[in-house]
Amino acid sequence: MHKRRVAILISGRGSNMAALIEAAKAKDFPAQIVLVASNIAGAGGLAIAAANGIETLTVESKPFGADREAFERAMHRELEARNIELICLAGFLRLLTPWFVTQWEGRMLNIHPALLPSYRGLHTHERALADGVKIHGATVHFVVTEVDSGPIVIQGAVAVRPGDTAQTLADRVLQVEHRIYPAALRLVASGHITSGRGAVAADTDDVFISPRLD
Repeated sequence: MHKRRVAILISGRGSNMAALIEAAKAKDFPAQIVLVASNIAGAGGLAIAAANGIETLTVESKPFGADREAFERAMHRELEARNIELICLAGFLRLLTPWFVTQWEGRMLNIHPALLPSYRGLHTHERALADGVKIHGATVHFVVTEVDSGPIVIQGAVAVRPGDTAQTLADRVLQVEHRIYPAALRLVASGHITSGRGAVAADTDDVFISPRLD
């Protein structure tokens, strides 16, 4: 089995990165994490990756100032030099330019802490609580030029509990993220999902109701 060569881009501690690394240890996983790259020197996730025997790389974005594309071209050269086939963004705190997104169209995944297309952008948990929604969650999607708008690969939902704060809700959503991101990478790396096909249909009786009906 050809294992797709994957790079994870991070800016911080990389908890989703760690979940992807752990999942990729399975013999039947169709992808191998060959590189973890950060735009910030000393990002916490780099040490975790190194401890797992994965090559780490820092391409600092700060020296490039406002020239986002120049930074991306430097990162792109490093990715191409390592024959990277798929990118997973995991807390990569950069707004990507259309140039970079186009280079990796159909080959770059992101995880977003909301059930897209609801709550694109930032402060998703606070906004969900303010709206009084009963179900919230996370989405893995392909990256396109419009932020948080690419084809959806997989979603996971949690019930919003009475008394939830943004932090308690975020903590539960993060646990879902750690489950669905490896599952999404498995689907994409194995060829079961492409950016043109969208997501695999769920069983028709998969129903989640909150609050629970007695």
